[in-house]
Amino acid sequence: MGVPLGDTEPYYDLGAYHRPVETPSPQAQVWFDRGLVWAYAFNHEEAIVCFERALALDPDLAIARWGIAYAIGPNYNKAWEAFDPVDLAASLARARVELELAAKGRGSAVEHALIAALATRFPTEDPEDSEALAGGHVAYADAMADLAQTYPGDIDVQALAADALVNLTAWALWDTTTGEPAPGSRVVEAKRLMDAALSADAGRAHPGVLHLYIHAMEMSAHPEDALPAADLLRGLVPDAGHLQHMPSHIDVLCGNYRDSVLANESAVAADRRFVGHAGPLNFYSLYRAHDLHFIVYSAMFAGQSQVALQAAGELSGQLTPELLSIESPPMADWLEAFVPLRVHVLIRFGRWDDLIAEILPADTELYCSTTATIHYGRGVAHAAKGQLAQAAAEREAFAQAYARVPNSRYLFNNTSRDILAVAAAMLDGEIAYREGNFDEAFGHLRRAIALDDSLPYDEPWGWMQPTRHAYGALLLEQGRVEEAAGVYAADLGLDPTLSRPCQHPGNVWSLHGYHECLQRLGRTKEAVIIGRQLELASARADVPILASCACRLEVLDIPAKECCH
Repeated sequence: MGVPLGDTEPYYDLGAYHRPVETPSPQAQVWFDRGLVWAYAFNHEEAIVCFERALALDPDLAIARWGIAYAIGPNYNKAWEAFDPVDLAASLARARVELELAAKGRGSAVEHALIAALATRFPTEDPEDSEALAGGHVAYADAMADLAQTYPGDIDVQALAADALVNLTAWALWDTTTGEPAPGSRVVEAKRLMDAALSADAGRAHPGVLHLYIHAMEMSAHPEDALPAADLLRGLVPDAGHLQHMPSHIDVLCGNYRDSVLANESAVAADRRFVGHAGPLNFYSLYRAHDLHFIVYSAMFAGQSQVALQAAGELSGQLTPELLSIESPPMADWLEAFVPLRVHVLIRFGRWDDLIAEILPADTELYCSTTATIHYGRGVAHAAKGQLAQAAAEREAFAQAYARVPNSRYLFNNTSRDILAVAAAMLDGEIAYREGNFDEAFGHLRRAIALDDSLPYDEPWGWMQPTRHAYGALLLEQGRVEEAAGVYAADLGLDPTLSRPCQHPGNVWSLHGYHECLQRLGRTKEAVIIGRQLELASARADVPILASCACRLEVLDIPAKECCH
């Protein structure tokens, strides 16, 4: 790949996607295709660059102006509410200007229909009129749903209609407790359009349809229904990092933790190529962080400490003070909470001395979530080592740091404060347990579980290590085997007690805990089945799996093979 300084120079490999548009310029067509692929890949800034290149080659190309307005507006990961005031005013003004010019430009009937539909998304020039902007979402969804009926064979129209429909309730498409559509959601309508598109060869090779189908299904009661779409998307657009990553949203829900790591490693490789051209100081840095975040999360479930630590280190290294100090968009609010993922990895693998040695950032205000997380990790480590005075001191320091975390600080769909509330309950539980106050400790851990379960849907989940893993491990340490068995069965999704996103099928930690429970309860036939799964799951782990949480200090060495041979 080369830097695209001229139209004949090498560019990113974006696959074979093509949508013919009304232009006499072959190069304008090329740049339009590139722009629309980037828009489908949620790299909206690069999409705008490409649409602008198309316009430079063909100033009357109306659909390129539509593309700019589409890419600069709200999307599934950036609703109007997520725009800062400067960004909102500038984006709204430019979208309206581009669409006014597009309406006067050259275009086919369907292109002008797309332009007219998109204009309904921007019904006001007043960025403070939130009611009108919200109404624009509905009007645009209605207009695109009508357009999908008018052009049933146009796969792009179907994809854009589905996009408009899911954006009405982004990240709240399904009620995860019932499996039914969430209030106000039109996900069933969107799914119907995409199912029809996927029945055709063009739909099965369409990056937008496949991308959106994964989002439509990941919150559902049956995310596995999107596995075929995920497989079709793998490698389809080689240099679009976010599309390389997207199959992992389904992989991780189905227990395909290795596939999830591999998908995101491909995404990270593509991201490196992109940042080599565009630099790191752009909104796409959020997506680059997301891919490394996913590697950390997936590798932890698979017991792969080195993969997780390497990804966490690369991620924190990307999030420089220069990047986080950008005020519009407010990068610290979007990205800083990714910095301390290493703390969660060290807790997962019981690296207590490394945790205690973690150094606080120089700027504890800019890195406020990081500061609080380090105090949490140190507190857990001191508690595990029986250093209760030091653990209590870290808990106090955590509370003070937590108080300084603003409500505006997020880790994707969850506020840092909501995530760190889980940490507070976990730390209380760990300290109380090591003090010998077991009932109090289990009460704190059950509170942590409740807070963990109630986090808004996100992928990866907002809390990095399932709270049930510590609860089950410590129940086992106290001989409460029957209770622990129920905890592990729920975590593995072997009973219906948890909503689907809170289940972690086939994860090596709960398999170990559940296998031990079954053996100790004399449930031998079940233990044989789970033991075989445990053998397979632990084969790629780079550490011995001795308990579902390293906070359990007394473990029974019962290898999986004992029950299977």
